Amino acid sequence: MVRHRPTGRIYAMKVIYGNHEEAVRRQIYREIEILRTADNPFVVRCHGMYDHAGEIQILLEYMDGGSLEGHRISSERSLADVARQILLGLAYLHSQKIVHRDIKPSNLLINAAHQVKIADFGVGRILARTMDPCNSSVGTIAYMSPERINTDLNHGNYDGYAGDIWSFGISILEFYLGKFPFGENIGRQGDWASLMCAICYSNPPEAPATASSDLRNFIACCLQKEPARRLPAVQLLQHRFIMQQSPLSSSSTSSSSSSSTTNLRA
Repeated sequence: MVRHRPTGRIYAMKVIYGNHEEAVRRQIYREIEILRTADNPFVVRCHGMYDHAGEIQILLEYMDGGSLEGHRISSERSLADVARQILLGLAYLHSQKIVHRDIKPSNLLINAAHQVKIADFGVGRILARTMDPCNSSVGTIAYMSPERINTDLNHGNYDGYAGDIWSFGISILEFYLGKFPFGENIGRQGDWASLMCAICYSNPPEAPATASSDLRNFIACCLQKEPARRLPAVQLLQHRFIMQQSPLSSSSTSSSSSSSTTNLRA
């Protein structure tokens, strides 16, 4: 957290130290480029970039609530409001031909106004500027779609937009369950092979029977093994789960940093 002395405004400063190989430096500038072109209330805003003696400093919007990693959202109404905000950010990014490729709870930030925004475009890609179909496996394995881990699936084709929807679905289900949908311990002890096999070859995780039919169907629309069957962000925004449950009023949500449960109360 930094303060702009002339105005007193608070920002977040992301600092990248040291000299980097050319490939790494290109990735850094790619993130900065994406952040600077993104202009949406559901995407963390980039206010500037400074290159000082090889040290890259990125001035970002400060999200004082931190990330949603480790938070549980048991209220479906609250969960729908969080999902709606993320989808609005994804719909905007996808309309700009931007694929995030690393949607996960730690990259979803919240502020005191209870706004949820997408952050960290370190592995993002602007599809309009490249012929690369984003087949590389950068990102976080736990939230990767099956066809991205195993390129033999889906005839070797990778749809980055559909990949973001899978990652989004896993994140929303994790919020509801309060734990990683494929098992809390899988992959955490270095057993990445078991994790990848579970993602690629087991049935997609589902919302529990205690969830509403709307939520169960919503999760199913995101976690389809076949990428073409996953609904895009603009269609998910019209899903009954989102339409019936959200939005909440701006004064009806709260996030506590002292608890592992996100208390977004109606």
